[in-house]
Amino acid sequence: MKRLHKVFAISAAAATLLAACGGAKPAAPAATGPKTKVKLVLQWVVQSQFAGYFAAKDKGFYAAEGLDVEIIPGGPDVSNSQYVASGQADIGVGWTPGKILAPREQGAKLVNIAQIFQRSGTLMISFKDKNVTKVADFADKNIGSWLGGNEPELFAAMIKDGIEPDKGAKIIQQGFDMNQMLKGEIDVAQAMIYNEYAQVLESKNPATGQLYKPEELNVINFNDVGTAMLQDAVLAKEEWLADAKNQETAVKFLRATYKGWMFCRDNLDECVQIVLKNGSALGESHMKWQLNEINALIWPSPNGVGVLDEAAYKQTVEIAKTYGVLKAEPDAAAMRTDLAKKALEGIDGDTKGTNFKKATVELKEGGK
Repeated sequence: MKRLHKVFAISAAAATLLAACGGAKPAAPAATGPKTKVKLVLQWVVQSQFAGYFAAKDKGFYAAEGLDVEIIPGGPDVSNSQYVASGQADIGVGWTPGKILAPREQGAKLVNIAQIFQRSGTLMISFKDKNVTKVADFADKNIGSWLGGNEPELFAAMIKDGIEPDKGAKIIQQGFDMNQMLKGEIDVAQAMIYNEYAQVLESKNPATGQLYKPEELNVINFNDVGTAMLQDAVLAKEEWLADAKNQETAVKFLRATYKGWMFCRDNLDECVQIVLKNGSALGESHMKWQLNEINALIWPSPNGVGVLDEAAYKQTVEIAKTYGVLKAEPDAAAMRTDLAKKALEGIDGDTKGTNFKKATVELKEGGK
């Protein structure tokens, strides 16, 4: 998908308190002997969307599992699916429909081995004066979408409310920023809750001279509409997984990654600093907002972090087939939950995040 787009030492007493509160414990001493090298390719550039992976490396969780993980940032010139399919990376992060299922249907035997995001982060947003409070209000409006595989949730929601895309409403190719919405060129814009939505709130309202506020916007969430699709998942190549040693490596990788996400859930500020240290080009308040919202897409994880929800997977597949992302039902080997479940074994702490609550984050102009 397109995505724009100082670590503080923890004292022994603080670490003990963290463990007692159900968070991920500090890493055990690194495993002795040579480490297994693993190449991980991200879906996009360095940002809080991938904070758990950076935290797992920074806090020694990968090393404690005997892994030496190289994190390869994604971006417009990096195809995460192709990297994994060609062996340039062992493991990748990508949206389930477009980066795993669609390439698999085209011959790349990719497998979803862990579903990190339990919910979709895609929104449709508009200014209050557009009077768009529900999908049915899209009729006769200018609707922005990135298209290119990002539209199925939107189109499914519109059809569900009896609006045929590009007939009952005008679909406009949206850029990878929010300028068209801010300039009034589109009535409703597509936005990720952790990125573009924040970009609007980081911009000044010319009428007030102050930053836009959430109460000045109407927000439609596809999770509420019922057309949400699964997004960030961990993927690997079926051929690579056929080796029992690689399966063991995958379990170790997932276990350490889960600990990384648990750490970021329980240590928001420190995790943001880890992301910034790893080279994020985005500002601190934007990265803090992003991680706060990413955490809410992961937690709670009712079956345990990383375990795929079968109903959500089925909904994703049905929408993907309806809107041309897939031609047919994926074969059973396209997803597996055994490795994700095995990785949960032996983790001390709360792997479900049942009582997770978002923090309050103050955005600054331009996300600084």
